[in-house]
Amino acid sequence: MAIQPIRLFGDPVLRTPATPVVDFDKELRTLVSDLVDTMHEAGGAGLAAPQIGVGLRVFTWYVDGEVGHLVNPDLTLSEETQHGQEGCLSIPGLGFDCTRALSVVARGFDMHGEPVVVEGSQLLARAIQHETDHLDGILFVDRLDVATRKEAMRAIREAEWFGAQPPVVKLSPHPTNGLGF
Repeated sequence: MAIQPIRLFGDPVLRTPATPVVDFDKELRTLVSDLVDTMHEAGGAGLAAPQIGVGLRVFTWYVDGEVGHLVNPDLTLSEETQHGQEGCLSIPGLGFDCTRALSVVARGFDMHGEPVVVEGSQLLARAIQHETDHLDGILFVDRLDVATRKEAMRAIREAEWFGAQPPVVKLSPHPTNGLGF
C-alpha cells in the first residue's frame, strides 16, 4: 500500500517491546502491506512493525523468493546454532557476525487471525529470530560477542546517518543480500 520511513538505531521505538495484536482488521492488513512494500523497497530480508514506528507484534520476511508475515510470534529454537553475517535496515550499511539458532519453529497468526506455523532453518531462521527480537525491543547488536559489539557500536557512531534528525530515513532500493532485516 505505502512505503514507510524506517526508524534508525537510537529511535526509542526500537527499544520498546511491542504490544500483542488483538484486532485482526483492515488496519492490520494495511500494516502488513506497508511492511512488505517497505521491506521490498529497502531490499531487506525482513521488517518488523516497530521499524516503521508501529508498536505491534507483526513482522514480514522475504527469504529465498518467499514473502511471509507473522503476527504475535512464539518461537521454539533449535539447540544447534549458526554463526554468520547479519545486518539490519535500522542500522543501514553495517553487518557483523552473529550467532543464532540454526532452525526455528514459529507459531502465530496471519493477518486474518488464522493460526500459522512456520518452520525454517539457515537464513529464514535467522530472519524470524531477528524480527522477533525487534518485537521484544532487542537489536542484533545486543546479541554480538563483546569484541564484535564494541566494533559495531564504534561503526554505528561513525556512520553518516547516526544521530540524524529526525531519526527516520527512507532507504533507496538495493538488492536483497541477506544482511538487512
